[in-house]
Amino acid sequence: MGAIHPTATIDPRAEVDPTARIGPYAVIDGEARIGPGCVIGPHVHVTGRARIGPGNRFHAGCVIGDAPQDLKYHGEPTELIIGRDNIFREHVTVHRSNNPEEPTRIGDGNFFMAHSHVGHNCRVDNGAVLANGALLGGHVTVEDRAFISGNCLVHQFVRVGQLAIMQGGSAVSLDLPPFTVARGDNSISGLNTIGLRRAGVAPEERLELRELYHILFLRGLPLSEALAQAKAKPLSRWGKALVEFLENSRRGFCRPRKR
Repeated sequence: MGAIHPTATIDPRAEVDPTARIGPYAVIDGEARIGPGCVIGPHVHVTGRARIGPGNRFHAGCVIGDAPQDLKYHGEPTELIIGRDNIFREHVTVHRSNNPEEPTRIGDGNFFMAHSHVGHNCRVDNGAVLANGALLGGHVTVEDRAFISGNCLVHQFVRVGQLAIMQGGSAVSLDLPPFTVARGDNSISGLNTIGLRRAGVAPEERLELRELYHILFLRGLPLSEALAQAKAKPLSRWGKALVEFLENSRRGFCRPRKR
């Protein structure tokens, strides 16, 4: 059963499912909607048009759905949409979008560790992890099961591909290809083989990705030629995902650092 602590403050415009639990000194204001089975910890602030699905858990001090940190924003009715079963640890901040047409979106089953930040208009898909102090600038896309380690920085408009991992303290202002390991600034150091194995990618598919990695990143070919060679092979869905990600990159993408 749900419960609302007597010190919590609930705006009359907000909608709180009767099975949700609201902790001490939490504030739910504006037109926020709290779904079934959510747990709102002490001193959490949920504000604005935050649409929060079932089973989400917010630990102490989170600020969810506040206005975007964008000088172009002037109070428009923008949204944050959160799926189900996400965990937000202490003092996580997630901002709503800067325009009504493009909400900030968070999918299902993500884990946001303490003091991580999701900027306005971001899209975080499913099963991703943001470790302590990881920061996403505005308009960032994080695909399924990406892992962004502690104190990593992701520049605005960057895409982080599925099952990619950023080593602690890394920073990217270019797209991070799927299945790769980011190391340092805008560079990669190989494939996320452990993550691929844990995700159930078959050995022959991991071998295919290793071959594609050599073609696309290590042979020094022009991008068009490297992509043509890669697409000439019969590709699994994993290989297709890697090739399509690079083809659709508008910012350019991280590559191995030259020795």
